[in-house]
Amino acid sequence: MQLLANVEDAIDAHSYPATAAELVAEYGDLELETPNGTETFGDALERLGETTFADAEEARLGAYSAVSSDAIGRQNYSDRDAPSIGENGRDQVSF
Repeated sequence: MQLLANVEDAIDAHSYPATAAELVAEYGDLELETPNGTETFGDALERLGETTFADAEEARLGAYSAVSSDAIGRQNYSDRDAPSIGENGRDQVSF
């Protein structure tokens, strides 16, 4: 997922420290693109509750961590699962 340019610009231009509620009030209607559609910046940040961000990078990371499950693509996927039927000959590697 990537934040849209208008959301990035708004986050970068905002004065910090700032609470999630302040950012939602100012920019909550801006949309975030996800692999399965869109959601608003406000919907994502409201999941964080009473969070205060020290700078734009914290706000950006907060938004990334709070997006809905629509943003993650294939749920419960792991590339470390046992081989599927027909994938014989591949040894499972553990790190």
